[in-house]
Amino acid sequence: MTLHLAPDIAALAPRGDSRRAAVVDLGSNSVRLVVFEGLGRNPIAVFNEKAVLRLGRGLEATGRLNEEGVIQALQVMQRYTAIARAMGADPFEVLATAAVRDASNGPDFVAELQTRMPGVPIRILSGEQEADFAAAGTLCGIPGADGVLADIGGGSLEVVRLARGRRFEAQTLKLGVIRLADRAKQDVERARLLAEQDLATVPWLATAAAPDLYAVGGAWRALARMHIARSGYPLSIVHHYTISAEEARQFTTTVAEAPRRVLERMAEGSRKRVDDLPYAAVVLRRLLRISGARRVVFSANGLREGWYMDLLPPDIRDEDPLLAAGHDYARRLGREPDLPPALIAWTDPLFPDEPDVFRRLREAACWMSDIGHRDHPEYRAEQAFLRVFRQPGVGLDHHARAFLSLALALRYEAEPDAAFLAPARQLLTTADQRRAEILGHALRLAYTLSAGTMTLLQATCLDVGSILTLRLSTGSGVFEGESVTRRLQRLASTLALSAQTRVDS
Repeated sequence: MTLHLAPDIAALAPRGDSRRAAVVDLGSNSVRLVVFEGLGRNPIAVFNEKAVLRLGRGLEATGRLNEEGVIQALQVMQRYTAIARAMGADPFEVLATAAVRDASNGPDFVAELQTRMPGVPIRILSGEQEADFAAAGTLCGIPGADGVLADIGGGSLEVVRLARGRRFEAQTLKLGVIRLADRAKQDVERARLLAEQDLATVPWLATAAAPDLYAVGGAWRALARMHIARSGYPLSIVHHYTISAEEARQFTTTVAEAPRRVLERMAEGSRKRVDDLPYAAVVLRRLLRISGARRVVFSANGLREGWYMDLLPPDIRDEDPLLAAGHDYARRLGREPDLPPALIAWTDPLFPDEPDVFRRLREAACWMSDIGHRDHPEYRAEQAFLRVFRQPGVGLDHHARAFLSLALALRYEAEPDAAFLAPARQLLTTADQRRAEILGHALRLAYTLSAGTMTLLQATCLDVGSILTLRLSTGSGVFEGESVTRRLQRLASTLALSAQTRVDS
């Protein structure tokens, strides 16, 4: 019988997990400190704090940063410096964007900041640099991105052409939500004309053949949260939230034309963004029209994650984020590091001619398959489900979250019709649900046979033909008990096969 040998996993040992790095995104609308922990492929934020200062308010008319915002920023930045140093963050850097680079008093503001933050690098990014970071941050979570990236802030809009995960042309426009509102004299109809005129100056935008429009920035995240709430979508996570171009056009028209009191009700949880939402909607709708994108994919990643990616060694940066997420789970929560590769090989016969997208999901599930062993037995299935379905981070899109969480809940023997599984099932086709069910039942059988050890798992294997055959090695400590028989039958039933067991001498 076939033995499933695990590869050398030294390369999967934790790499700098206790190190911290901090970045301040000093924008035209808000300032945010993020502290990242470790140097893994998927950024882990251990601290994230935002202050809405609206530094860019009035910039179009005065050419200067908003004075009230400057006073508040000096206080906030001192706090952020204290936090970053107390957390031992190194490196720690400030990235200033459109408002600071365009304001006549921007250099004086930075000089004052520098006296209050001695030794902290403060970089005033060009539009090109801002686009680079936004692209790197988006590709961190969506490495195969293909289409147009649009990163909207308070002072500027960066548009970048992405093709098969590579960055090409980029351009900065004065279409940030605060600046556009100022330019339009708070007139949404005039803002439409300005957005159309400015976007028409980007020569490649109409010929980018963009399948997707990647929407980055706080104003568009607020729109996504509103759409999620209104549509009854089963997962309240903006990152990777995807809607069709037609849905986006209808929704942005509603937002752009809604009276303020209606917007306030719609923007529950994002009320500080109410003034910005019509202008964000106008720009998004015009981008869809000119680019011809078929979908909008919202990304919670952007400049800050792009800065983080720049810290990573090339070998880590090039990892598959989905599989990296699986490896991280195995390191933190698994018992036997050699078992996941053996599980991948053990489940191979169940999935002949498997598309690459499902092969990767199956591998990730095998790496994550021991995440519940420390939980209370009565709650392992639900805890494992929620741990994956609602986890923070960038490695999983919504389809992956649903597939993996369903498979892992069934690995811990959740009832197939359990109410807590419903949100995941809503996100999966019938065929994808069945694939997740096969994998979950197979993993449950594998752990029952092996007690979570590679040694015992290697004494078993599956043959799939007209009958599902479980083969066991005699004298190995593995035998056909009631639990094994029941779980084998459940797996066979999901495959629409009968089952048998053979003992090999």
